[in-house]
Amino acid sequence: MELRENISIDEFNGKKFKTKAIEPVDNKLAVITHYLHNKKNGVSKFYKEDAYTFVKQYLEIKYPKEEITTKIADKALQYLASEVVNVPFPSPEKPKFKFIDLFAGIGGFRIAMQNLGGKCVFTSEWDKQAQITYKANFGEIPFGDITNQETKNYIPDNFDTLCAGFPCQAFSIAGKRGGFEDIRGTLFFDVAEIIKNKQPKALFLENVKGLTNHDKGKTLATILNVLRNDLNYFVPEPQIMNAKNFGIPQNRERIYIVGFRKDLNITEFEYPKPLNEQKIFADVKEEKVPTTKYYLSTQYLQTLINHKSRHESKGNGFGYEIIKDNGIANAIVVGGMGRERNLVIDYRITDFTPETKIKGVVNREGVRKMTPREWARLQGFPDNYKIVVADASAYKQFGNSVAVPAIQATAKKIIELLETK
Repeated sequence: MELRENISIDEFNGKKFKTKAIEPVDNKLAVITHYLHNKKNGVSKFYKEDAYTFVKQYLEIKYPKEEITTKIADKALQYLASEVVNVPFPSPEKPKFKFIDLFAGIGGFRIAMQNLGGKCVFTSEWDKQAQITYKANFGEIPFGDITNQETKNYIPDNFDTLCAGFPCQAFSIAGKRGGFEDIRGTLFFDVAEIIKNKQPKALFLENVKGLTNHDKGKTLATILNVLRNDLNYFVPEPQIMNAKNFGIPQNRERIYIVGFRKDLNITEFEYPKPLNEQKIFADVKEEKVPTTKYYLSTQYLQTLINHKSRHESKGNGFGYEIIKDNGIANAIVVGGMGRERNLVIDYRITDFTPETKIKGVVNREGVRKMTPREWARLQGFPDNYKIVVADASAYKQFGNSVAVPAIQATAKKIIELLETK
C-alpha cells in the first residue's frame, strides 16, 4: 500500500476518527511530535518505538482494509516532519545545549533558551488551549500532566538544564525537617523527583514574588532545603527580578531560583543587572487602531468609575487604571483586574459601531482594553508569535507566561557558567 494523500497532525485529534486511541490530551501526539523534533539526535530513542506504534494505530483507523507496515508508517512520519519544522520558532540547527521545559505554558522559557542556542528535548503542559498555541509556534505538542508517571517516563536522560515555572503550593511541614519527604503531594515534589532521577547540570525555576512569604516563608525555605541538601545542588539566594528592567514596559516582579549540580564546582552566580534603557507603553502599542470590540461601553466604564470611587472612599487603592503612552503597564495577570488595571486611551477610533452586544454605547473618551498582541509584547514575545486562540484564552496565556527578556538575561548567565565546565 502507498499513502494516497498527505496526512497532518491535526487529523489525529479524534474528531474525524472517533476513537479513544487518538486523543490530543494524552501523550500520543506529544510522543510523535517529540520524536520528529529529535530525529537527528540521540534523544529520538526515547520516543521512536511509541511514535511508530501510534502512527500505525492511526493509519489502521483511517485505512481499515489495508496492511499498515513500518514502511508505510515511516512515510507518514516523513509527511508530518515538514509540519513540525515549518513553524515560527524552530529549534536551532546546531544546538549548544539541551533543556526541558516543565509547566511550559505557551513557551516563554523555550523562546529564551532557543535564542541562546538551546534545544528543547521534552516539554509538558496540561492546559489544552496552551497546547494549541504551543503547537502553532513550535510544531510540538507538550506532554500532559507531569504528575503522571506515564508522562515522566518519557523524559530523556542527559539534558543540561531543567526549566520550570511551577505553581506555588503550601507544604505541610509543621514540626518536620522540611525536606524531600515533606513535599509529597505538591507539584514541586514532581519537579524535585525529576531533578533527583535525571541530575541535570543546572536548574532554572520561576515563581510569583509571593513565594518569598508564602506560608510565613516556610514554603521557600523548604524548596531551598530540598534543592541544596536533599538534591545536592548549589543554589544561591533567589532573586526578585522585574521585567521592566529588561526592555519591556511592564512592572512584573517574579522570583527566580537558579541551581547547579555540586560536582560542577560552581560556587558563585551573579544575576543579570538591569538594563540602562526603559521602554514605555508607546513602544508596544498597536500600530493601527484596534477593532471596536476592545473599546469599553459607556455603561462598563461607568461601572468601573463607581467601583473605584467606592474603594477610594474607604481608603483602598483598588480599581481600574489607565496606562499613559509614556508610562509602563501594571503586571498583566489572569482575570478581569489584569485588564482593568491596564486600560489605555486611544483616540484613533473613528467607527463607534459595536461589534458585540454591549450595554450602552461605545465610550467617546477612547478608553479601551489592551489587545492580546499588546500583552504579548509586554511579555517580550516577538510579533511573529502566533496568537491562534480566542481572546479570553490569549489573555490567560500571556498573563500566566514568563517575561521572555528577563528569563533570557538570567539564562544567559547560567549557560555562560556551564560552558566553562
